[in-house]
Amino acid sequence: MSWRQATRDEVYAFYTEEFPKYVDQLPPFITPTAPKEFGISFRERHPIRKAERPDRDFIRRPTWRTDSGGEPIAQNFSDFEELVSFIQSPARYDPFQGSEYALADPDLLEKSDPISDGVYYGLDNWDRPWVLAVDIDAKDIATARAERELDETDLVIQSTDTSRDDALLAESEIRDADPTGYPYSFEDINRAIEYGFKTRDIFMDVFVAEETMVVYSGQGVHVYLLDDDLEYGYDEKSREVLNDLLLERFEIPIDPVVTADRSRLLRVPYSLHADVCRVVQPIESPAFDPQTEARPQFLETESELTHD
Repeated sequence: MSWRQATRDEVYAFYTEEFPKYVDQLPPFITPTAPKEFGISFRERHPIRKAERPDRDFIRRPTWRTDSGGEPIAQNFSDFEELVSFIQSPARYDPFQGSEYALADPDLLEKSDPISDGVYYGLDNWDRPWVLAVDIDAKDIATARAERELDETDLVIQSTDTSRDDALLAESEIRDADPTGYPYSFEDINRAIEYGFKTRDIFMDVFVAEETMVVYSGQGVHVYLLDDDLEYGYDEKSREVLNDLLLERFEIPIDPVVTADRSRLLRVPYSLHADVCRVVQPIESPAFDPQTEARPQFLETESELTHD
């Protein structure tokens, strides 16, 4: 079994027909006004209104307009309906309307209206302390596995036109394994999920966490520790200590930048990972199977038509 990228029409259908049904299930720290910003990635670059500026394949939009001191004064999204409209059609509902940095009006261009290839939210938050999350990516696990295989076989990497990581994956034939063409195998995704639940157990046993969440991200997992630390608020120093603990003591292959960088964005739960046609979502067990679960409705419809 392999995966494929969602088509433009499928992405649009997902955000107009399926995603709105999930809004009530979003975590309480994701509202139209709580994250300090939302982000959207595009498959194709789209121009902004300001002349002689590069087209954008990723935009960030704050949830509030702020004064000179950084204090919020006016909402950019008054409710979920406005936020969802922006996700469905970013150029038409850009909250920067009236600014030369807004996305260009698609009605005035030969290019089509951009679609939301990925939807993200900022970990920094207006309503609660900076959200604490850990990112575990299948590609990092695959690269480490390829590195070990290289050491065991004494192969020499030839990487003149590609990055070392890409060359490693090519030499190890990981890209040839299912899902074909991706920089990891299903084995690596399953391992990421196992690491995610191991991390959750560490949060509960070592940090005595009462509220945690493991989210399947499409190509790995995000693990949340959601308890409020009233003494430290999980400041940067606390997060660096956490990173060291997970990486060195427990050998969990996390991306330490995600945990310790206040400006980082993560995929919104229940959004679509368009590169793999899977719905980002909380999961309850390491038995979760990304090959058969988290499928958007358009894949289920496609399967029904195929078997008719």
